[in-house]
Amino acid sequence: MAFDYFYGAQSQQFAFYRIPKVLFTDNRFQNISTEGKVLYGLLLDRVSLSMENGWIDDEGRVYIIFTLTTIRQAMNCAEKSAIKYLTELEEFGLIERIRQGFGKGDVIAYQIRQSFKPGEITPEEANEVGYETGMRFTKGKHAFIVATHVDRAHIHNHIIFNSTNLECDRKFRDFWFSGIALQRLSDIICLEHGLSVIPRVKPSERQRRTKYPERVSMRDVIREDILQCLDQKPTDFEELLKLLQAEGYEIKRGKHTAVCGKGQKRFIRFRSLGEEFTEENLKKVIAGEREPPERNEKVLEQKEAKPKKRKFDLVVDIQEKMAQGKNGGYVRWAKKYNVKQFAESILFLQLHDIHDKETLDALVDGSSAKYHELMKTIKDAEEKMAANKVIKTHIINYAKTRETYIAYRKSGYSKKFYEAHRDEITLHKAAKEAFSKLPDGKIPKVKELNEEFAGQLSKKKSAYSEYKKIKKEMRDYQIAKQNVESFYAAQQSWDIAEDMKKKRQQAR
Repeated sequence: MAFDYFYGAQSQQFAFYRIPKVLFTDNRFQNISTEGKVLYGLLLDRVSLSMENGWIDDEGRVYIIFTLTTIRQAMNCAEKSAIKYLTELEEFGLIERIRQGFGKGDVIAYQIRQSFKPGEITPEEANEVGYETGMRFTKGKHAFIVATHVDRAHIHNHIIFNSTNLECDRKFRDFWFSGIALQRLSDIICLEHGLSVIPRVKPSERQRRTKYPERVSMRDVIREDILQCLDQKPTDFEELLKLLQAEGYEIKRGKHTAVCGKGQKRFIRFRSLGEEFTEENLKKVIAGEREPPERNEKVLEQKEAKPKKRKFDLVVDIQEKMAQGKNGGYVRWAKKYNVKQFAESILFLQLHDIHDKETLDALVDGSSAKYHELMKTIKDAEEKMAANKVIKTHIINYAKTRETYIAYRKSGYSKKFYEAHRDEITLHKAAKEAFSKLPDGKIPKVKELNEEFAGQLSKKKSAYSEYKKIKKEMRDYQIAKQNVESFYAAQQSWDIAEDMKKKRQQAR
């Protein structure tokens, strides 16, 4: 088999594995086989992918998953050789292997956990969504059960499916990026049902929490509320208790007076709040015999802290409006519209960090302009290549028919000679006419034409590769824009219908 040469930009169309130069130049690594060094390059190539997937251990180190089977396929070697190369790298401290324990026992079932935003869904709806997720992920080929739990603030599903299919002739095997595929499927189904999904965060933007906010206890809150009641200058301890009741506290009288605030399970005695908050000392503060206790800055900061105004986010806004119209408008709209395509558009916006309509419009316009620019480049290259072929054909025809035309001219342009050599004379005349139309009147050489053709071909191939990419990109942006505009148009009609409904009710 023979491969063609590379012309111009064609030589830059490939992706490459990178192997650290030090493995070849440093004497410390001279005993590592060439195959082992190549394997190290393959392992390094997976690190960036692991970063995108967020594969980071508790110590902040990026790890990769690279099985022996994968190594054998990539290196085209036997399992024994793959183990040998890994051992070489491990002995020199270049890698650290952690065995996952595959093969100790066969997997008989897999579990999927699916959680929902609190207050957004009923247990029955959650179970329905879980069933749909199980059916679409297993394609109905595996037995599964959906258990919907309501023991937490958020309703969640446990979907457990049998690894062996219903026909008992195949088994499900976990595959690369199955978690990402499952997440995408779950998000699409949730969006189809008008439910929220977790916004995606870039791996580079993910940070481990290193500083935790200071905890404010319930006792701290009670102490601060007592001080606020003291600021109102109660005349006696009984009036102080009434002020606390007005703030929502329950009072328990007895040997030791106790209070219980909202969300508290037990009463708390005044004496347990600290020496300064005992009944005796609080009475002295009210009587002016003692200075009030110092304020807790932590509690004051927490109470004074105002929630930041959320920046407008296109995806979040759409999800909120979907939830608002879930019981009426959205359901009716979803029946007429391609909800699956709309859900995919929402995920597309998340994936490409598009948070407002202006950005989406700019991307649509930009990709469209780039698309037409590349199309023009391709057409220009094709036209020049076609013209090149025509001129090249004329040059060849001219050379082939030159002697015949000279003889025709010497015959005094004899009609008999013309009829005998009509085709050759016609080709020669056509070539001369084409040459007369050349811009500078100079006939190019065939070699020059071949070089020009190769350059235009390379230009076309380079542009076409980018053209296919930008065409898909433009289409995705346009579909997303169309879906967003359709949704907001429908949402306006929901609002109008809701306003008319309220007016009719008021008229009654």
